[in-house]
Amino acid sequence: MALRNLITDVAGVTVGHADDARLASGVTAVLFDEPAVASIDVRGGGTGTRESVLLDPSMTVERIDAIALAGGSAFGLDAAAGVMARLAEMGRGYAMRHVRVPIVPGAILFDLVNGGDKDWGRFPPYRELGYAATAAAGHDFRLGSVGAGSGATTANFKGGIGSASAKVGDVTVGALVAVNAAGCVTAGTGPWFWAAPYERNAEFGGLGLPSPLPPDALTFRTKGHTAENTTLAVVATDATLTKVQAKRLAIMAQIGIAHAVRPVHTPLDGDLVFAAATGRRPLSDPIHSLAELGSAAADVLARAVARAVYEATALPFPGALPAWRDRYGSVG
Repeated sequence: MALRNLITDVAGVTVGHADDARLASGVTAVLFDEPAVASIDVRGGGTGTRESVLLDPSMTVERIDAIALAGGSAFGLDAAAGVMARLAEMGRGYAMRHVRVPIVPGAILFDLVNGGDKDWGRFPPYRELGYAATAAAGHDFRLGSVGAGSGATTANFKGGIGSASAKVGDVTVGALVAVNAAGCVTAGTGPWFWAAPYERNAEFGGLGLPSPLPPDALTFRTKGHTAENTTLAVVATDATLTKVQAKRLAIMAQIGIAHAVRPVHTPLDGDLVFAAATGRRPLSDPIHSLAELGSAAADVLARAVARAVYEATALPFPGALPAWRDRYGSVG
């Protein structure tokens, strides 16, 4: 079957978004049809997470039911509770006697000062958004300024949600990312994406990189405010992995963010990668095949980052950052 260039090309994975235009924020839920082996790799210096400790390979729980990505900074951690609520209604979760507890790690990005109305009163809306995102999950989903990427930005353009996929022999690997980076996804002030060497089928314009690079391409440029930035990624595969192997996959996949964002993994970011394996296809070799899969995961994640910015639309507020398409929509 032909790939649709989405993380849901991995069998057993679905994705749902819920967002609020007035709020300029939202939630993205990544669901697994059956509990998936998972781990995490954190590189940013300003990370906000829920249930991330249990993803360490030394921890008891091996598998998770879903992953929640949300805006709202620490308020957005409530999104995972909404995902849990919907999964509990579906009878999902870790069995303990006669009850089940859905296992839903989560991570958040900062979008509180993007112009949206964050005066939500006593109860932040992220629990309900998490529930709605889970209820909306399916194999087809939108990219750009949706879900957890609704209010995301980069140093020079609007950020958002991106996704991509690839085959590695019989194994499929896909990535989903919410790009709210401190740095830039493009080279200098031009239209070229740092991820250009990994692009397939002109998925983000087919522009390549200029040679030589423009003089400002390597200039240090960030949004510059502590805790206002993060790139959150989920890498999924249908390979059969142990928790230790999932950890290695997350580590290797992080390179994809480094290929696509400059600067990256700064004290200003909360960059992290969740890795999940649905376990439908065994690896032919536990070392060499895992290395090949990790390399492909990094390439797929780099492509997903570029697609997030390429597909984004600007927020309708005074002073909002432009979208890439606002400036270069006729290019490519």
